[in-house]
Amino acid sequence: MSTPPYPVAPRLALVEELHGRPVADPYRWLEDPEDPRTREWSAVQDELARGRLDALPGREVLEARLRDLLSAGSISVPLWRAGRAFFSRREPGQEHAVVHVREPDGSERALLDPIALDPTGLTTLDTWVPDLEGERIAYQVSHGGDEQSVLSLLDVATGEVVEGPIDRCRYSSVAWLPGGAEFVYVRKVAPGEVEDGEEDFHRRVWRHRVGTPDTEDELVTGPGLYEDHTYYGVRVSRDGRWLVVTANVGTARRDSVWITELSDGKTPELVPILTQADDVQATCWVERDGRLYIHTTDGAPRWRLAVTDPATPQREYWHDLVPEDPGSVLQAVRWLEPAPGTDDVPRLVVARARHAVAELALHAVDGAPVGEIPLPGTGSLTGLTVADRDTPDRYGQVWIGWTDLVTPPQVHRYQRGTTVLEATAPGQVELPVVRSELREFTSKDGTTVRMFVVTPGEGDGPWPVLMTGYGGFSIAREPAYTSSALAWVASGGAYALVGLRGGSEEGETWHLAGNRANKQNVFDDFHAAGEALVAAGTTTPAQLGIQGGSNGGLLVGAALTQRPDLYAAVVCSAPLLDMVRYELFSLGRTWNDEYGTADDPEQLDWLLSYSPYHHVREGVAYPATLFTVFESDTRVDPLHARKMCAALQHATTGDLLGRPVLLRRETDVGHGARSISRTVALSVDTLAFLAFHTGLELT
Repeated sequence: MSTPPYPVAPRLALVEELHGRPVADPYRWLEDPEDPRTREWSAVQDELARGRLDALPGREVLEARLRDLLSAGSISVPLWRAGRAFFSRREPGQEHAVVHVREPDGSERALLDPIALDPTGLTTLDTWVPDLEGERIAYQVSHGGDEQSVLSLLDVATGEVVEGPIDRCRYSSVAWLPGGAEFVYVRKVAPGEVEDGEEDFHRRVWRHRVGTPDTEDELVTGPGLYEDHTYYGVRVSRDGRWLVVTANVGTARRDSVWITELSDGKTPELVPILTQADDVQATCWVERDGRLYIHTTDGAPRWRLAVTDPATPQREYWHDLVPEDPGSVLQAVRWLEPAPGTDDVPRLVVARARHAVAELALHAVDGAPVGEIPLPGTGSLTGLTVADRDTPDRYGQVWIGWTDLVTPPQVHRYQRGTTVLEATAPGQVELPVVRSELREFTSKDGTTVRMFVVTPGEGDGPWPVLMTGYGGFSIAREPAYTSSALAWVASGGAYALVGLRGGSEEGETWHLAGNRANKQNVFDDFHAAGEALVAAGTTTPAQLGIQGGSNGGLLVGAALTQRPDLYAAVVCSAPLLDMVRYELFSLGRTWNDEYGTADDPEQLDWLLSYSPYHHVREGVAYPATLFTVFESDTRVDPLHARKMCAALQHATTGDLLGRPVLLRRETDVGHGARSISRTVALSVDTLAFLAFHTGLELT
């Protein structure tokens, strides 16, 4: 392999004083993608990365394994509407999943195929929801990874687009009213309503009548509804009587909730149930029995289920239906109508996760537990549905989307004590023989943390290990089929998925133990996981590779700067790395409840204590590091990786052959969904890089 020098990156003598603290920022010029210096530097980085990555051994083996493992495809649980079942499926060879409808007679047909919409594969289907009668679908698509969704309506019978597109529907919820003539939805404000560049942070809730221009939509109002809220969710009761609106300030784990009783053609002002001052999370809906259900962390960090009359929705009227369980996290609830022709009664299907492993139980409508729903093993749910009100011949059945570390997505069906496999992912895949287990280890402060570990079916190690985690925003990492992980293990390595603090694996207390002033706990957990793998003989520091994206990119960025001795190779994807200035770009300021803000002196200290960009030290042999960024990313700006890459290339004593620092860029893709071809290409580069620098021979 050739070893050209790193691109020239001038270091600025830029030191700012923030709250009395000197903060250096030598590569600030790389924040501007249009600066000629940035363009030139990026072009040379492209050439360097491509030359190095293309020369790595075993790429053909990896590509074949990944394509084979991805050829399993995918299948979702059915969403029932008046006898019709709507679901998504990706067949082997398809670039994206396709939405299908199954008619009451069992016939199926495709409704929404992203490739039919755009043969380039750059258009993604962001979300879809059929109306209550199953006659129309509201769907949202975006292009080139920008996630700026536009909303259209499709006629289910004809397959024709009957309305739209309505623009400015990024991250927009849609709730149909009975009859399919109206829906409530969320839309960003129009240009000019706020200062330029502020549109992504301001949304409104609208009531729309199908067939009328969106300029005639009715604005939904209520006290405090549009005060500082960034994201909104909307739900309408099946009888069309009640509208519930939920709002968050950015990604803060606090919910404001309102309710109102709808009238024909007009939406009365919303009534508050919860505000940001209540400092709790809650998902609320009016169920088939007419009661308002509240799934909440109020007094229950592992969540509880309460109910009340929707006419008296305030907290003083709530009473517990399913209390908090101290050993598991209450994730979801479904209403189950009794099977026809039986003496069954309505039940509640309650989904929990115990250490990130799924459990399902049945409760009476008074909340009393009445039994368990058998599940296939140690895995996680990809979906959970029951028949709607207008599909009575399917009452008494529960559809369970299922996956685990070695099982592609499946659909199981439960009925009267028995769970059966109804549908598998459509492709036939030869899976490697592996062993999987849930291990416990102790973090720096004595906290017990858990990780899923997958090892080859034979041998005792040590193996080259690919370790990953997330540790933020109350997002759990659950055991699921992952093509890149299995390709790694099939090649002779081991895989570790760590349930770090900052996630929701053990409830909201677990989340709070890993955010804001407690963020270092996340990194300590990750280091402790690596040390535990070494102590167990599973791997060695010379064989330990780590990978993370987005907040997980921050995780591995902090890991490589804090413990360069523990990790041999790092893949850092779409990362946050300059934690002093992260709020100034893209959606950064919507995350300050998770991380803190540099505008506050105390919180700046939190950020500076771990900000990877500010902890790069000259004269250190850093691990081999590959940054992967996506130029259309509208969530995390690629500037983070550019600045960190330049800093590491300047500081490391590792040579370009043995411990390189590389930057891989892509255009026309963003932070979210991508085509299968793009997925394979990215995974080949990242896995080949990790394999080469951890000693995994790809044969």
